[in-house]
Amino acid sequence: MLTLTNLQSPKGANKNTKRLGRGQASGQGTQAGKGHKGQKARKSGHVRSGFEGNNLPLYMRLPKRGFNNTRFAEAYAVVTLENIELKFNKSETVNRETLIVKGLLSGADKRLKIKVIGCIPLTKSLNFEEVNKFSKKALESIKNSSGTVK
Repeated sequence: MLTLTNLQSPKGANKNTKRLGRGQASGQGTQAGKGHKGQKARKSGHVRSGFEGNNLPLYMRLPKRGFNNTRFAEAYAVVTLENIELKFNKSETVNRETLIVKGLLSGADKRLKIKVIGCIPLTKSLNFEEVNKFSKKALESIKNSSGTVK
């Protein structure tokens, strides 16, 4: 029977750490597994990954090719239907000003275009104005709850 008085860790669970550089008798004396001299043999000699020691690193030598859309992609402030459902009352208007007042848009999101996402069924009929984009499911949910989109 297992009780608090006879609890034990399984065999091999607790292992002592290897004590490096503690004399020849320890088996890890002299260089302590660090080889002979060089930067990585020093106490704080580890360098970041990709560092090549006075050589131009490989990631900088290779050509950068191809198209990257991040420069041209439009940023949107994303608002979910769940949050709108919680914060707004029936037949209220959802626009930039009301979203800011209710605390759903803050910081840099106040200036970005607005996108409404979500797949929950709305129970309140809301009027959406000045909203730039909707997900398909969000638009379907707004139409089903007899809400309007301008």
